[in-house]
Order: sequence, then structure tokens, then C-alpha cells
Amino acid sequence: MEKYRILVVEDDTVIAKQVKNYLEKWGYEVFCVRDFQNVMKEFTDVSPHLVLMDIGLPFFNGHYWCGQIRQVSQVPVIFVSSAGDNMNIVMAVNMGGDDFVTKPFEPEVLAAKVQAMLRRTYSFRGQTSVLEYKGILLDMTDAAVLIDGRRQELTKNEFRILQLLLENAGQTVSREAIMKRLWDNDCFVDDNTLTVNMTRLRKKLEVFGAGEVIHTRKGLGYCLEKRD
Repeated sequence: MEKYRILVVEDDTVIAKQVKNYLEKWGYEVFCVRDFQNVMKEFTDVSPHLVLMDIGLPFFNGHYWCGQIRQVSQVPVIFVSSAGDNMNIVMAVNMGGDDFVTKPFEPEVLAAKVQAMLRRTYSFRGQTSVLEYKGILLDMTDAAVLIDGRRQELTKNEFRILQLLLENAGQTVSREAIMKRLWDNDCFVDDNTLTVNMTRLRKKLEVFGAGEVIHTRKGLGYCLEKRD
């Protein structure tokens, strides 16, 4: 079973390490941001299920980074900050924050809030909100692909095709399997229609320089190749 990934955006290295060590005891994968000028790159690289966000950060504050995350993802964001006055809490919520923990805090309280947020967000979906492969992120919540911080909306068929390929990354998926996935979703797709949809999907990925990622295995189907 996949572990939940948590991204900690905290410039106090002592606090960041404490949070990381404690949450890892609960079985989570925890990543701490190191480059505070490029938080979105680390967000994209980690593809977290949840973000713990401080407000007072170098270069740009946590409100700014939460707003940037909300442009590309609905992943839950819990603010963890000593700036627990009403103005900062209201601003955090307005920027898309889901919860607020005021420093200093007990690690048990933070862990309980993290667990509750993850349970509310993912338990009823039966899957994570994001599929990722070599920097290509598929947002399951609103059928969009995110590559290198740029976003592209997909049609339902394009989304389902890419979803199936990502779920089987590194393996060849037959044309029949793809058509069955689309057929099961009440959308009639014949062999020619699949070719058209695949061409359109590749063209959308080409905008990001990733058109070559879907490789045709002649007579077998399609697979995702390693992306440089």
C-alpha cells in the first residue's frame, strides 16, 4: 500500500526535522523543502498528499505559496505558524488553507490533524488525488495534467487514457485494454477513435516537451518511456 507523502514547508530546520521524525513514526513519507525560492518545483517533484505550511518564510511567505499550489492542485494544506492571530488565520483560509495549527504545538495534536485531514480527503476516493510519473502529474480531481509547473486540461477520454498509462507506468498497455477502460465508462470508442484521442493527447503533452513520453509498441500497444 502506498504511503502518504507529506511536504513540510518550514525554514526552521530544527522544527522541520522534529516534524519529519515524528510523522515518519506514523508511517508517512515526509519531505522538507530546502530551496525556498523554488517551493513549487519541490512540490511538483514530491507530489505530496498533504502540505504543512509555515507563514514566515524566506523570499515569499506561506500565503503566497499556498496560492501558487491552489493554481495547480487541491491537495490539503495545513498552516503551521506562530502567527496565529485572526488576520493570519483568515488570510490562510482565503488563500486556500484547510486548517491552522498555532506554534508552539504538541506533535500529537499535529499528527492527529494530519491523520484526520488525510482520512477526510482520501478515504472515500479509493485512490490518491494525483498520479505521477517522471515529473508528469495527473490531477484526478479535475482531469488536468501538470508538467514543470504548467497545467493543461484534458478531455474525459484523454484523461482516462493517460490515467491508465500512468497506473501501468513502465508496462505496455494494449489498445484493447484502453478501449475497454473507455467502454466501461459508457463512452463508445472504436480503434480509429482511439488513434485520434491518442494523437490529441500527445499533442497536448508536446506543448510541455513531453510528447515523446507515450511510446507506441507496434502490434502490442502503448507504454510510458523514461523521461529525461
